[in-house]
Order: sequence, then C-alpha cells, then structure tokens
Amino acid sequence: MSELQGSEGTTQRLPVLEKPTEPDHAPPPVLEGEGGNHRFWSPRRIPAGVVAVLLLAVAGLFLYDIAAVRAEQPAMRWRRELAAQLAERPVDDTWVLVGAGVAAALGLWLIVLAATPGLRGVLPMRRVHADVRAGLHREAAALVLRDRAVEVAGVQSVRVRLSRAKADVSAVSHFRELDDVRADLDAVLGDAIGGLGLARPPALSVHVRRPGKKG
Repeated sequence: MSELQGSEGTTQRLPVLEKPTEPDHAPPPVLEGEGGNHRFWSPRRIPAGVVAVLLLAVAGLFLYDIAAVRAEQPAMRWRRELAAQLAERPVDDTWVLVGAGVAAALGLWLIVLAATPGLRGVLPMRRVHADVRAGLHREAAALVLRDRAVEVAGVQSVRVRLSRAKADVSAVSHFRELDDVRADLDAVLGDAIGGLGLARPPALSVHVRRPGKKG
C-alpha cells in the first residue's frame, strides 16, 4: 500500500497493483514405475455369480437334508445313494477319476481367473497423474490406425490387427510403387501409434500388396 497526502492534510492509502504470476503451462511429466503398464483387472461378475449360485444351492440342499435328519426324518435318497457309491467304488474307478478330473479342472479355471487380470481389449495408457489411470479400447486404437492408413496415397483398403505387443497392418495398393507406399505407411502409422499415448506402444508390422485379380 502507498500513501497519498491530500490538500486538507488527510492521508489516503492507494492499493499497489502487483503483476500476476504467469501460470505454468508446461505439460506434466509422465510418471514412470507407477504400475501404469499393467492391464486393468476384470471384475468377472459372471463366473463369480455362477460359482456363488452353485455353492449357495449345494450348501442349502445339504443344510436342508442335515436338518431333516436331525428332525428324525429319513435322509434324501440321492444322498444315501451317493454315500453308498462313494463307499463301494474304488479310488481307481472310471467315474471317480472323471469326477475328480472335472473338479480339478474347475478349480484350476477359478485359480487362473483369480490370478490373471483379464480385460485384454483395453490397452493401458501412459500415466500423467498418480491417481488417474486411463485405457484405450483395442478396437478404437485399431480404427484410428486404419483411418490414418487410408489417407496415404495409393492405399485402397486396410486391415489392422492390434494386440498389446504388435500392430499388424495389411494394406492393398492399386497404384504407386509398393515400397513407396510401405515407407509412407511406416512413417504415418509410427506417428499415429506414438500419438495414442499407450504405456507400451506395439511394434508395427506393415504388409502391402496389389489387389487380386477379379474372376
């Protein structure tokens, strides 16, 4: 604040204007080592729901049968037959081995589902903020690459197969030299892959051919 002496001896205070600080427009750095390269985990609601319903049904059935036996009622026929079969059949019986194999396969399937992330169709993107993760659907990324490829002169049609590790592009060129078209596609698609912002950019593989003969 500055002071200004008035004609009648009064003093007035004037505000001092400060130059506002310019905001920092530099882009935030990309975070490394924050787990951004990992796939998104799938909730797997359908397998979890099926297992929960089956377990609930089996547990409820056994609970009802046990309660009936405790109430001096005869056990269910299927449980008596099952107990008799398990008591009479040897361990190396065919049906015992088949049942054990099915149970082991189901258990292994559930373990694989619990230990793997899933969501292979979502490609993780580079992390810019520590508390934000972004992903790009594989179909959308392939569509972007296809749209960029058809803009190259000489390209008639394009097919893109995109995975987490590789972008396989097959193009049909109806004019220009194939080597020139391939070189342009390598440059254009390389820039397009870099612009997707993926955490692990896929390797680019380009194949160019002439259209097949009709008839």
